[in-house]
Amino acid sequence: MLNIGIIGCGAIGVEVCKAIDTHIIKAKLVGIFDNNETNCERLIRVLKDKPGIMSPADLIANVDIVVECASQAAVREFGEKVLISGKNLMVLSAGALLDSVLLRKLISAAAEHDCRIYVPSGAIAGLDGLKSANIASIERVVLTTTKSPAGLKGAPFIMENKIDLASIHDRTLLFEGNAMDAIMAFPANVNVAASLSLAGIGEKDTWVRIFVDPQASRNIHEITVEGAFGKFTGRIENVPSPANPRTSYLAALSAIATLKKITEPLQIGT
Repeated sequence: MLNIGIIGCGAIGVEVCKAIDTHIIKAKLVGIFDNNETNCERLIRVLKDKPGIMSPADLIANVDIVVECASQAAVREFGEKVLISGKNLMVLSAGALLDSVLLRKLISAAAEHDCRIYVPSGAIAGLDGLKSANIASIERVVLTTTKSPAGLKGAPFIMENKIDLASIHDRTLLFEGNAMDAIMAFPANVNVAASLSLAGIGEKDTWVRIFVDPQASRNIHEITVEGAFGKFTGRIENVPSPANPRTSYLAALSAIATLKKITEPLQIGT
């Protein structure tokens, strides 16, 4: 049975732990870690099988795979340590992987120690088609994201430009640029831009538009991809996580689905 450790006990980490605890994922939750130990204690109270609250070093030593559900900073701090220890790594904060130096280090460590890096699709659909299309050639990838003011609150772009989200009453374009700039501007809000870039034509050529809409009750992502294969478009309206409106519920479900895929013999989809 796969032994799993979780770094980050926020909205996504909690859902993944519950899925293991209820046997949706056929694995054992060995340990959890969060910078705020209160988050760990709160999580353990709702689980039937109690994992250990471990230091990162102890967690890495005792599991087969570490699931990062925390932040880009956590990927930078722990990612290479996980892989050098010969353990697999799942990254939810995909924006960290747009740091080309970090990505090269992680890939090199994974190759040297015969382990894997998993990046779930997150809060978006269509990555299977994008990966397939990229085998030939892709000419254009555009992501249009619409979120409520609560879903964008606190982002560096909002703070640096002194944008008063409360004063916006209609759907308004806040940002337009490539995926690299989008991730720097909204690091906790558009990990889907990073996932699209990694699966497709890269962060410099993936175009991103971010809207705020006070009437939006869901996080909306629309993608357009054109290339030698033809063209496809997709739209997904995600229910925000009740615990964190910046996070879509589907992002947690995507992590759960990826762990299920790892632990099950039948593999479906690209």
